[in-house]
Amino acid sequence: MLKKNITEKDAVELYKEFYKSEPFIKIVDAPPATKHTWGSNYVYLYPYVREDTNTLVVISALDNLVKGSAGAAIQNMNLMQGFEETMGISALPVYP
Repeated sequence: MLKKNITEKDAVELYKEFYKSEPFIKIVDAPPATKHTWGSNYVYLYPYVREDTNTLVVISALDNLVKGSAGAAIQNMNLMQGFEETMGISALPVYP
């Protein structure tokens, strides 16, 4: 349960502010589908508030073959070697 009442719009704005400098995290205004992440290193997050329980729910979608394995390995290697975090993995998703 949330300690105070917030709107769904507030939740989305909080997430957008928190993740604004993360190149592979996208905050969306509707539930994401895995097809939107196909072939990419992006994670799509959709935060919303269930008013009946005053609970924050976050739905996420990612391509487990890119973000979940190979892309994550490249991203971690880039960070460990002092390279730009997005080097070699900043391609847009295949799905429009």
